[in-house]
Amino acid sequence: MNDLAGKTALVTGASRGIGRAIALALGRAGAQVLVHYSSNEAAADSVVADIIGSGGHAQKIAANLRIADGAHTLARRVRAVVGGRLDVLVSNAGIASAASIEETTVESFDDLFAVNVRAPYFLVQQLLPMLCKGSSVVLLSSLAARASVGDLTAYAATKGAVDTLVRHFALVLGERGARVNAVAPGVVATDMSSFVTTAGGRDYALNLQALKRIAQPDDIAGAVTFLASDRASWITGDTLRVDGGSKL
Repeated sequence: MNDLAGKTALVTGASRGIGRAIALALGRAGAQVLVHYSSNEAAADSVVADIIGSGGHAQKIAANLRIADGAHTLARRVRAVVGGRLDVLVSNAGIASAASIEETTVESFDDLFAVNVRAPYFLVQQLLPMLCKGSSVVLLSSLAARASVGDLTAYAATKGAVDTLVRHFALVLGERGARVNAVAPGVVATDMSSFVTTAGGRDYALNLQALKRIAQPDDIAGAVTFLASDRASWITGDTLRVDGGSKL
């Protein structure tokens, strides 16, 4: 299906994991994909090559979203590539840190909010003139925003902030005819959830879920691609749970 043919899309944190799967899915749907990465250029090159090899269009674009003006730098580079319009923005880049309240440091807390909250906020701000009628913004939330899962208090707070931003962004961007939603995965088999490679970790994840298998990045990418497309044209301000029925 070429639901996104002729459209441009930016995916942050697209060099691996869920971001990679999203970039590939958007490419298959016909979008020209900007594959954002921070440091792993070789991995970004691989994603671009896979999209182009499948007949799509893509290029890599670098920016460090941990630093204060990282989102501003990324937005400037996006404008230089695609001009005055961006059809799809997927703010996927994120970091996680498991630590108890007692163990959480100021540095770790600030890093989490810098990448998971500040970066998407200012990326939307800086790209606002490019988000026009029909544009779709998709942020990545998490099961941790609504349920207690492990020692993830600071991380969970960042994803709770994302859910709040979705509603406020949706109201503001709605006047432009643009939509804003979030996807909230549960446990997904990525480097960030490497614990599922152990028998105990797998059992823990499966016990959270109604569906008894471990989610793959493509499970999340399909939901994001749907929200990015015109098939979701009447959905905005919502957080879609894509977690196999976790913590029901």
